[in-house]
Amino acid sequence: MAGLIRRADIDEVRSRVNIADIVGEFVTLKSAGVGSMKGLCPFHDERSPSFHVRPQVGFYHCFGCGEGGDVFTFLQKMDHLTFSEAVERLAGSIGFELHYQDGGQASDHTNRARLLAANEAAREWFIEQLMTEGADAGRRFLGERGFDAAAAERFGVGYAPQGWDNLGKHLRTRGFTTEELSTAGLTSQGDRGSYDRFRGRLVWPIRDQTGQTVGFGARRLFDDDKGPKYLNTPETPVYHKSQVLYGLDLAKRDISRSRQVVVVEGYTDVMACHLAGVTTAVATCGTAFGVDHIKIMRRILGDDTAGLGEVVFTFDPDAAGQKAALRAFSEEQRFAAQTYVAVAPDGLDPCDLRLNRGDDAVRRLVKSKKPMFEFVIRQKLSNYDLNTVEGRVAALREAAPVVADIRDPALRPGYTRELAGMLGVEIGDVERAIQASSTAGASDARKAAVDRDSRDRATRQGDNAQSQGVQGGGGQGDSRDRGGQGGSGQLRDQRPGAPSGVGDAPLARVFSLTDLPITTSSRLERDALMAMLQYPKSVGKDLIARASTVSFSNAPLAAVRNAIAASLDLFDQPDWVSAVASSLDPEYSTLVGQLAVAPIPERPERELDVYLRRVTSSLIERHLVRRKEELLGQLYRIDSSVDPEGYRRIQRELMNVEAERRTLNGE
Repeated sequence: MAGLIRRADIDEVRSRVNIADIVGEFVTLKSAGVGSMKGLCPFHDERSPSFHVRPQVGFYHCFGCGEGGDVFTFLQKMDHLTFSEAVERLAGSIGFELHYQDGGQASDHTNRARLLAANEAAREWFIEQLMTEGADAGRRFLGERGFDAAAAERFGVGYAPQGWDNLGKHLRTRGFTTEELSTAGLTSQGDRGSYDRFRGRLVWPIRDQTGQTVGFGARRLFDDDKGPKYLNTPETPVYHKSQVLYGLDLAKRDISRSRQVVVVEGYTDVMACHLAGVTTAVATCGTAFGVDHIKIMRRILGDDTAGLGEVVFTFDPDAAGQKAALRAFSEEQRFAAQTYVAVAPDGLDPCDLRLNRGDDAVRRLVKSKKPMFEFVIRQKLSNYDLNTVEGRVAALREAAPVVADIRDPALRPGYTRELAGMLGVEIGDVERAIQASSTAGASDARKAAVDRDSRDRATRQGDNAQSQGVQGGGGQGDSRDRGGQGGSGQLRDQRPGAPSGVGDAPLARVFSLTDLPITTSSRLERDALMAMLQYPKSVGKDLIARASTVSFSNAPLAAVRNAIAASLDLFDQPDWVSAVASSLDPEYSTLVGQLAVAPIPERPERELDVYLRRVTSSLIERHLVRRKEELLGQLYRIDSSVDPEGYRRIQRELMNVEAERRTLNGE
């Protein structure tokens, strides 16, 4: 049984890992002020970035859906890991050796870790087999398509030899069980027992965004193979075909840098594009391009409402390619980026284009892209005989909704004129058809929105019913107070105003920054708490200790103040924010997460420390001024002849308050 990881080791891993680097594997982050970064949330679909990361705090929070936590929480949720697995993965990434309580072992027998290890071992074995005598057909296939040994090595291409269970036997000698290999999709069960899923095929490893091998795609090589041309890993606990894009691990940095992604149709097309210099190419893995793929690409592109990026689809000009293009167009509105279509001459895919006409032809293919709207309009019109009145009227009816759907109002008039020119009809007729289509579409959209809201409410009710009372990092325990090791600061998934149960259950109160009154007093309290949570070392323990005792006008912020006071001994620890959050009731978790990542007013770095101490000191000074006013009132009301000792006590306290105020201001 796996042992508990020592708390000191967990804190050490947390302090050594930059959360922005880990989140950056999944989300393109941009600067959002001093010490703050933001991007599109990976936990919900959004048009504008509301997902904030504070590297120096080691915390993230989404102001849209309420998700938040530390680096361990993030990996747990993104890759469905236990807390221990998340710690072990990060420790492995930085070469840190973990120690376990009571002589325990690492949880290397956990399901996900074992499946990933089996896939990695299979990948290495496939690569070795490509160099054997029996792999002539595989090497010949690659060579005929213009790929040499260096290209095969770059993309990790391997070979699955013919036979019954060559891979299975090899992996069982490595300690993997038949059940693990079957669960990973590497072997299958038949009447004669376990056999290799991939046999006599060229094999491509399919990796996730972090570079871990989660599955394989295999191409048929021999005529006696009666299976499909391409065979992929089935759905497994680590491989979900709708959530992976082949080549994304290689392309993601250039996609983020250039704000362009090129979507091709196959593994060899991705290879051809990258080798030709189009290093932003990716492909789906045995499934149609869908919503989950869009979410992944938008996060990597940084696809916000500015619409600065571009998505280029390459399709064959045949019927299947046209169908794929129209299917992609149906999801086009989900992108803020501009979408384009690139169709190679003579029906060549990027692989054949590179083979026949060279690398430059592949680059020209991408540069010759056409706007998606123009491509789809032409596809719609091609279905009709435009030489007849009936054909032109029918074509207008089908093409008008396409123009009506253009979200950029500056583009719509141009496409209206373009459509009128293609049809050879009056522009007024086209404008009326588009207007009629817009009216009908708005009605349908309102109905769809109502239906979607109903579904979302039902989903939130179910989700919150399951998550009531859940807090902590999971895995090794629920919270620091119960002695477990789940104190990673995981915040409850509760949205402000969302129901927390089903039926007639009472709604849970969840406090958020948006609930704070817009007053000078609350703003100062908020800003001081942000300084103490995000930059505790810059503020200093003594100043935090004094600020955590002053009076607050806002009750939720006062609760956070009390939690800071209770956790003060941990102010210089990596899990400072998590410690504060864990000492609060669950309804304040969202508020702590938001305070921990909300952007500090942008200032030059050398002035930041001055601001942090000043805003905290201002909170203390406000308290001292209020206390001085109270004491002066008491002094005015007291009769010194009746209570001389009380009078002198108030005078002494007044002198102490004024002395503290002067010291605070350096007077």
